Amino acid sequence: MNVGIGLPIGDPTTLLTWARRADAGPFSTLGLLDRLVYHNPEPLVALAILAGATTRIRVQTEVLLAPLRDTVLLAKQAATLDRMAGGRLVLGLGIGGRDDDHQVTGIDKRTRGRRLDEQMAVMRRLWSGGPYGDGVGPIGPAPARPGGPEVLFGGFKPVALERVARWGDGFLAAAAPSWAGGLFDTVRTFWKEYGRDGEPRIVAQVNVALGPQDVIDDAQANMHAYYTFTGTPDRMVAGLLTTPTEIRDAIARFADLGADEVMLYCYGLDPSQVDRLTDVL
Repeated sequence: MNVGIGLPIGDPTTLLTWARRADAGPFSTLGLLDRLVYHNPEPLVALAILAGATTRIRVQTEVLLAPLRDTVLLAKQAATLDRMAGGRLVLGLGIGGRDDDHQVTGIDKRTRGRRLDEQMAVMRRLWSGGPYGDGVGPIGPAPARPGGPEVLFGGFKPVALERVARWGDGFLAAAAPSWAGGLFDTVRTFWKEYGRDGEPRIVAQVNVALGPQDVIDDAQANMHAYYTFTGTPDRMVAGLLTTPTEIRDAIARFADLGADEVMLYCYGLDPSQVDRLTDVL
């Protein structure tokens, strides 16, 4: 079972410390979420810097809100980062659910799923060296991985789970073990229906805070602020795992469900959590 770390978003200047410690430890991936109308760092810019400061660990958007971005520019940015990072980019994609993020980009929230499908058709073609179309293209550079960086899709509805089989390489599940199994099974069923070879890569995510009470308090406050838009931030905060036993149990339960990786998402800023989480593994 691979275990990655989801990076906190409260202070971008701390992320180099997090990344270097994780790269020196047992962790497989660094993840970074995406918002526009919030104080988080832009993930592709931030992960490019972190990729340059590390040597082996993967860098992953978790998840990038692709419909809010220009398709061709996103394809070029992703290919560039993947190439310069030696194939270490994992492009986690989703449609987003915040009205304000869509408002500031002028993207109709009602069409975001259809737009993502259209974007994937273009990006896959460009990453494979094909032309953009209408006498334009191709658009490089070629990514390190033939056909483009690994693409994971997040989501919960059947259309999002089907998208994994149509366009992706795997599934990013922000769901508790108690109900993630059903999502995993649905993704695998679609994968077979589309005649895909092998199995989809399954990546799970849990929210954690490990350390003294001030670390836990910091994580809870940041989580509450981030999830206020849902109207139920207390429910999200209540799911935060704060002990080694809880974290080990979650990893074991996801392993039993057949997950390939678990991302331990940290909202507290203290980078010493990397060392504490290392001791948990």
